[in-house]
Amino acid sequence: MKIRFLIILSGLVFLSSCGEYNKLLKSTDSDLKKSKAKEYFDAGKYVKAAELIGQILPRFRATDEGEELIWMNARSYYGMKDYLSAGAYFQSYVEQYGYGKYVEEGNFMSAMCNYMMSPRAELDQEYTLAAIEGFNHFINRYPSSQRADECKRLIRELEEKLVEKSYLSAKLYYDMTEYRSAIVALTNSLKEYADSKYREEMMFLKLNSLFLYAENSVASRQVERYQETLDDYYSFMEEFPDSRFRRDVRRIYQTTSRYLNIDTDITDNSEANIE
Repeated sequence: MKIRFLIILSGLVFLSSCGEYNKLLKSTDSDLKKSKAKEYFDAGKYVKAAELIGQILPRFRATDEGEELIWMNARSYYGMKDYLSAGAYFQSYVEQYGYGKYVEEGNFMSAMCNYMMSPRAELDQEYTLAAIEGFNHFINRYPSSQRADECKRLIRELEEKLVEKSYLSAKLYYDMTEYRSAIVALTNSLKEYADSKYREEMMFLKLNSLFLYAENSVASRQVERYQETLDDYYSFMEEFPDSRFRRDVRRIYQTTSRYLNIDTDITDNSEANIE
């Protein structure tokens, strides 16, 4: 009986609260709405805060209180995890209040919104690039900021995602046996991200792509393409003499050498390293 009473009481309180909020939305008292919006914001009720601010912002935009309301509005949308809208509002704040109270944090939060929208590596990285640009802009503008080190850390994290994206895109061509496209993609990725943690694997995939591309070429182009494979083999062995791919690399070398009539009994130091 007591539990039922408490449930009914809670329901009545909820309905009363909803009724009061609906009355507030219909009210013409802008000062009251501003005061309640601040209360909702401080309580983490961002949806209600943003809705009220949206109603009164035109009224206060040209006043001293306008800056605070625009900032609260941006923070409310961030609190709602609507990062697209929040990013637009933070940017709007920065543009309107270049010397405002929150301009440093606004620049940081604008970049953070793009960071929060950065997807997993397989997907389009538009927001990742935008976040990197935003954090770099912040560092250049506020090099002594306490957030500068955090920005550098986040940039490194985002760049790792771009490296992974580049690796996955190039490997996809390889997995699809599109070896010519794989060679181009792997070459570009290795050039753009020279220190990639995937470097050894990508260099092997490029070598094997060259080999398989030569193997499946028309006879008139095979000598040229096997020679490219051999050249890439030497580059690979110079950088990774003890590679985890050494068995496959040895097979590629021996097959390529036979086709080019190279005596594999007379090996150079690179070949000796994979014995």
